[in-house]
Amino acid sequence: MSGPPVTLASKSAARSTILRGAGVSFATEDSGVDEDILKAGLLARGAGPAEVAAALAREKALAVSRMRPGLVIGADQTLDFEGRLHDKPVDLAEAAARLRAMRGRTHALHAAVAVAREGEVLWETLSTAELAMRAFSDSFLAHYLEADAGALLSSVGAYRLEGPGVQLFSEIRGDYFTILGLPLTGLLDLLRQEGVLIP
Repeated sequence: MSGPPVTLASKSAARSTILRGAGVSFATEDSGVDEDILKAGLLARGAGPAEVAAALAREKALAVSRMRPGLVIGADQTLDFEGRLHDKPVDLAEAAARLRAMRGRTHALHAAVAVAREGEVLWETLSTAELAMRAFSDSFLAHYLEADAGALLSSVGAYRLEGPGVQLFSEIRGDYFTILGLPLTGLLDLLRQEGVLIP
């Protein structure tokens, strides 16, 4: 089916995999948005983790939509633990410390998606999942850090639910694609309305 071109305003391999798996044809383009500066400004104004995710998704979509035709998808995800936003760990020591802090406790993942065209947001959504970590042993943590070391630093939570990280949890409440960082259902509805996918 032919429709307007679609661009994912991200070089995220995980988000590309999700969209491709859903049958969406798209190009990718780095948004060029300085996320650290934008995030710092938002936090300084008292924005919470969910608001930060929504603002970053919106800005990424808008930035690329001013350069490329068609529909532009921007997305972002934040980790909210005890009301504080946590970024991706910088090294395995920070990943281990974060996992120890969250052990036996619940945290939230906020995933936001925005779709823009020609510098205007057409649609946006924010979805939240709550994840309860089990009281895993230090031995398990050491084994986990070794088994999935290559992927831990690319996730705000230092885990991949689609990998060994699923063993960290005792309960998960929320949409699977929200946890992966790209809520899909509403997005696919919009792409059908815009003629990108078969209704």
